[in-house]
Amino acid sequence: MAMQVGGTEDQSMVDINTTPLIDVMLVLLIMFIITIPVMTHAVKLDMPRGVPPDQLVQPEVIDIEVDFDGTVLWNSTPVPDEPTLLSYLQTEAAKDPQPEIHLRPNKRVKYDFVARVLADAQRLGIRKIGFVGNEEFME
Repeated sequence: MAMQVGGTEDQSMVDINTTPLIDVMLVLLIMFIITIPVMTHAVKLDMPRGVPPDQLVQPEVIDIEVDFDGTVLWNSTPVPDEPTLLSYLQTEAAKDPQPEIHLRPNKRVKYDFVARVLADAQRLGIRKIGFVGNEEFME
């Protein structure tokens, strides 16, 4: 407790008494702790419902390989030209559900050939495209 004892009568007290201020601060702190609602750290998400495994439909998988010289193979069958590839992709894009396209580029193929196949698939509306065989690029 802050209390000053002694001194003369004409001498005034210069020190401020901080005890009441600290008491008020503690009361305010307790009031804030009580009145602030408990904050939850959970994020509420509407998750999609799962489908039982017996009702799960496996999508069709189409393997597209791009050889080192730019040759495109559709399920191990060579595609003769780009319009034929476009017709294949257009047919698959119209299906419901769309098949998965597994793209497997050769390690030595130029990026231009792979980018052309990807651009054609995207332009025609194929939504499920994935790269397969990326292990060979790890070196």
